[in-house]
Amino acid sequence: MKFGAFELFLVCDGKFRLDGGAMFGVVPKVLWNRLNPADELNRIQLGLNCLLIKTGGDLILVDTGIGSNYDAKFADMFAIERPEGLLGGLQHLGFQAEDVTKVILTHLHFDHCGGNCVVEDGRPRPAFPKATYYVQKGEFEYAQHPDPRSRGSYLAKNWQCVQESGQLAFLEGDGEVVPGVEVQVTGGHTRDHQIVKVRSGDRTACFLADLVPTDAHLKTAYVMGYDLYPKTTMEVKERVLRQALQEKWLLVFEHAPEVTAGYLYEADGKLAVERVGI
Repeated sequence: MKFGAFELFLVCDGKFRLDGGAMFGVVPKVLWNRLNPADELNRIQLGLNCLLIKTGGDLILVDTGIGSNYDAKFADMFAIERPEGLLGGLQHLGFQAEDVTKVILTHLHFDHCGGNCVVEDGRPRPAFPKATYYVQKGEFEYAQHPDPRSRGSYLAKNWQCVQESGQLAFLEGDGEVVPGVEVQVTGGHTRDHQIVKVRSGDRTACFLADLVPTDAHLKTAYVMGYDLYPKTTMEVKERVLRQALQEKWLLVFEHAPEVTAGYLYEADGKLAVERVGI
């Protein structure tokens, strides 16, 4: 999609499944199951949608999906499906891994940064050899010593090779990575979780990451059980979505299996998404 001075592309790393109850927190299954039906193991299908931003001088990738650095047990547990994966998706668009100059990581859970590294001859290396990888400093510090509740979501192998290569850069709070591409720390899901906005003229696109993981999470109370600070998620989500509605932002949903991007509208007092393709 041509978006003002930028070009936006959706690149999918595939799909996977997580427990439906965990994805919707306190919301009863009888409600969320209508939106995303669970399988026999109570898992719902989710997308691994990454955003590619082409500027005048940079090719910026937002999040890197789940990657391929895991064993068969892990793949079966999360029902991972990666027909071509992130790198294949880039090639389908006419890009190579070497073309990516910057990677912005919304946070360091394995389904958002698993594609940071690839393994060759038994050794991991950065998947994007010419890119600088950006993450909030507080998120990185927490990832080194997560609490028992979050430990399974942080896998050091997903960022160690990037740190060792000197390609990891830290952000501290809100700000621009390049002109027109900015991060906003929302907290909620993790203390330093961030979303990414692309601004050009009077247009704004917003990659919502795990603030609003799918289009089924638009309601304020539809908050994941994985969120460390659910009250913060609710407060920030309501504020961000209200602004998105008023200012007609293009929203990108990282984990939506079908409606990956669109514009909000209000019908009968409820928010809904008008789907668009990017």
